[in-house]
Amino acid sequence: MITPLAPEDLAAWLADAARPAPLLLDVREPWEVEHVALPGSEAVPMAEIPARAHLLDATRPVVCICHHGMRSQRVALFLAQQGFTQLYNLTGGIDAWALRVAPGMPRY
Repeated sequence: MITPLAPEDLAAWLADAARPAPLLLDVREPWEVEHVALPGSEAVPMAEIPARAHLLDATRPVVCICHHGMRSQRVALFLAQQGFTQLYNLTGGIDAWALRVAPGMPRY
């Protein structure tokens, strides 16, 4: 199952030292990540996920991130098929994060 995760909820999660930190899996293209990214995120372009999924820790919560939430949803569905069980999709992607959590963050 993939859980939608609002930007505000992710911000609260990241600020909560009592919760295990999720893997922030940014599936955007390199040029997008160069423009703007969440600190601590791991960039793996969507096209590379099938070849690199085995390198990810399937026991750790994974928050999939893209520009608006569509690519990350597809990646989360793929990871669910690979046995990942703690999957989240950042609703609205990095754009919603910039609008609702970090208004000074660059947008594109």
